[in-house]
Amino acid sequence: MKRMTALISAALLSAGLMSATAHAQQDPAAAPEQPQASAPAMDISDQQLQQFADASEEIVVISQEYTERLQAAEDEPAQQEVQMEANDKMVEAVEDSGLDVDTFNAIGQAVQQDPELMQRVQDMVQS
Repeated sequence: MKRMTALISAALLSAGLMSATAHAQQDPAAAPEQPQASAPAMDISDQQLQQFADASEEIVVISQEYTERLQAAEDEPAQQEVQMEANDKMVEAVEDSGLDVDTFNAIGQAVQQDPELMQRVQDMVQS
């Protein structure tokens, strides 16, 4: 159980970093103006939650792979290149699951704030 929570937390952390970098790359001026998603107001379907669980599992794998590559990078430009490649892979994993990055991150926030939602995601990952 703790392992699943740790995996999902790692995926959320990775996704959060991915989102911040992706927004900064797209339009640095727009990122601070975006309102934070309100978790209680979000209505998350079972399908979206399953898509989130699937993407989270993939993000954990990507994060582990690229963490090793990041540690092996020789200098800062090489590290930045690895980070950008990892971000692209994470965005691709989220979009391949059927979600957009903003929806994925909003669900991630809701999951972090709602223990029942977290349990549902853990159950989906385990099945």
